[in-house]
Amino acid sequence: MGRLKIIVLLVIVPVLLFVLSLTIGSTQNISVIELFQRMAIQLGFLQDPTLQDGSLNTILWQVRLPRVLLTFLVGAALASSGGVLQSIFRNPIVDPFTLGISSGSAFGAALAMLFPIMSVNLSAFIFGVCAVGLTYLVSYSGVRTSIVGMVLAGMVISGVFTALLTLLQYMSDPYKLQAIIQWTMGNLHTASWSKVYTAIGPIAIGLFVIVLYRWKLNLLSLGDQEALAVGVNPKIIKLVLIAVATMITAASVAAVGVISLFGLIVPHISRMIFGPNNNISVWANISIGGTFLLLIDDFSRAVMPFEIPIGVFTMIIGAPLFIYLMRRNAMNWNS
Repeated sequence: MGRLKIIVLLVIVPVLLFVLSLTIGSTQNISVIELFQRMAIQLGFLQDPTLQDGSLNTILWQVRLPRVLLTFLVGAALASSGGVLQSIFRNPIVDPFTLGISSGSAFGAALAMLFPIMSVNLSAFIFGVCAVGLTYLVSYSGVRTSIVGMVLAGMVISGVFTALLTLLQYMSDPYKLQAIIQWTMGNLHTASWSKVYTAIGPIAIGLFVIVLYRWKLNLLSLGDQEALAVGVNPKIIKLVLIAVATMITAASVAAVGVISLFGLIVPHISRMIFGPNNNISVWANISIGGTFLLLIDDFSRAVMPFEIPIGVFTMIIGAPLFIYLMRRNAMNWNS
């Protein structure tokens, strides 16, 4: 693929959609020209009394902008985490939630809602990390941790935390039960600058490490022996990348709840467009992940007067797309 096409798909299209997303909303749509005028006024480059609409400015800069930023960050994080885990485990059906992150974070959030000892975001993050730690301990055989063992252990730990979450839901009063269910379906309507500030640190650090290690992912996808042959220690690299994938996924889930299937599908789309080379697909996962989730969120905001949880849309859109790619063998599972 030519350099121009890569720039268009990975830079220009995301920027354009980012700007357009600020003009879309259930309250009021505005033109792109008016958006830039209000942006210039906000930055002090323009003075126009006719555009000093306080309510619309509040909607743009205090509601839509943090939501668009958080949506792009979460989409990039989940897609990048999925791509890393699929390369490490050499398994096309692994996603960020395979290791129990989603169920652990959901349990932590529900626990904080019922017993407000700590914030929901912090509790979700802590229990998401604990779920991965338990997965690693269960799969550790005393000598090494096998890939199949970690996947199976992740399924077991995920089932345990799901059962605990169900128990908490059973113990909840109707109001708290509704809040827990909404959180587990994924929600972006509660996006705020505080959530952006909380999530941007771990996600930015995690994405930086993934980009830094992107060429080593190509070696890991070939196998441990091949990585050792060129002087790369696969155990250390896997441990670092799994820890990073866990961190950015837990931070994302803590911020917006559970978004199903997203981290599974986007890496396949990136590889289908740009090929299996992680030097390019890592950047593609960041760009396409953020752009795709923005597109889904724009649809969820514009299609109805009320908002449907983003996790519902990713499941509705993602499942048919996944089946289509699988039937077309676009994922090259048999190669």
